[in-house]
Amino acid sequence: MDRLYLNAFAMACVGHQSAGLWRHPEDRGYRYTDLDHWLQLARTLDDGGFDALFLADVLGVYDVYGGSRDAAVASAAQVPVNDPTLAISAMAAVTEHLGFAVTVSLTFEQPYALARRLTTLDHLTRGRVAWNIVTSYLESAARNLGHDGHIPHDERYEMAEEYLEVCYKLWESSWEEGAVVRDAERGVFTDPARVHDIDHRGRYYSVPGPFLCEPSPQRTPVLFQAGASPRGVRFAAAHAEAVFVSGPTPKVVRRSVDAVRAAAADQGRDPRSIKVFSMLTPIVAETSDAAAEKHAAFRQLVSVPGAFALFGGWTGVDLAELDVDEPLTYSDRDANRSALASFTTADASRTWTPRDLAGFIGIGGRGPIVVGSPVDVCDQLEWWAQEADLDGFNLAYVTVPGTFADFARLVVPELRRRGRMPERPGPGTLRERLGGAGPRLPADHPGVRYRRPAS
Repeated sequence: MDRLYLNAFAMACVGHQSAGLWRHPEDRGYRYTDLDHWLQLARTLDDGGFDALFLADVLGVYDVYGGSRDAAVASAAQVPVNDPTLAISAMAAVTEHLGFAVTVSLTFEQPYALARRLTTLDHLTRGRVAWNIVTSYLESAARNLGHDGHIPHDERYEMAEEYLEVCYKLWESSWEEGAVVRDAERGVFTDPARVHDIDHRGRYYSVPGPFLCEPSPQRTPVLFQAGASPRGVRFAAAHAEAVFVSGPTPKVVRRSVDAVRAAAADQGRDPRSIKVFSMLTPIVAETSDAAAEKHAAFRQLVSVPGAFALFGGWTGVDLAELDVDEPLTYSDRDANRSALASFTTADASRTWTPRDLAGFIGIGGRGPIVVGSPVDVCDQLEWWAQEADLDGFNLAYVTVPGTFADFARLVVPELRRRGRMPERPGPGTLRERLGGAGPRLPADHPGVRYRRPAS
């Protein structure tokens, strides 16, 4: 049986994908400011066999719905939100195998600084870090980071191409293998002849180098990417080792998966080397009836304005301007184009109204939910993986840590029984855990061309 990879999908905030569920008496999302909360969550995931904690992030508030941020703020829809990177090293210290995939936008930060931060995390986690590359989509983020408006969608990806070139040069080229000699007798810690400038001069970035950090276990962290627009797919096919997609049905998700794999093959990469994860929210209990009761109780706490605030941020569409039964149509907005397409043009057999969206995205956001016993949930995961050609899932939560603890306790043993998960994780870096042959970039990855042979 094919291995299924599982990430816990979370965010350094009160409420992530299920707006309003912070009100549930068992939810502990309000403890997002407490380091102990993150340490306990990390231990739960590590003990439960999860491959990684995938941390989302935004740099602005959701202020499209009703032309105001009030719905997002009132419902704690991804605001308040803290920096996702800062707790990672502490979580790594209390876990042995768990990886950490962190979302960082490259649009508003210089590559020289971000490359150092990610290398530092790779050192401190002993090679268990991934970078989820995003270009940002919120106008509110652009305004607060020194821009009058957002940089056009496709230009952000042109910037991203050059950004990755700079990072590859820093990670793969600036320091040779063996540059750190630690020769106490000669008084030489690093051989100066093996540390090099990168001399990058481009349209968007000028970085002479050298890199400040010695090579970490992976050098380049595992590269995730979440863009599903045509330009985002081309970028992912060139650079990503893992891709995060989402959609309401396997048919919608399969279109994204097929597009990424085909584009990767066109660029000379092994399309199966790219691991594809889809978002999904599990609601599991010992029996199907008990799970259905949990689901019904959760639905009573959904914040519809909060859900619409999230949708407005994802798509640029203000549902307050529409009748609740008016079909949603596609327009080429410069927010998250693929998010809007997944509810409009991706499946001609389905139309969506605001009323439909309230029922769907209230729990689990843009991804599906599966409800049932451990056997029911495993059956659904296998069906989704087969129908959409998936390698794994980013599992979103309804309540935290409850959703993840229930999954680890009830579903993981059944997945192991079916041969879908190993009994014990193997040693090594996150890249190796996700199927890589070693800790470094694979031979067909474009970053390898910047690698400098040892002198």
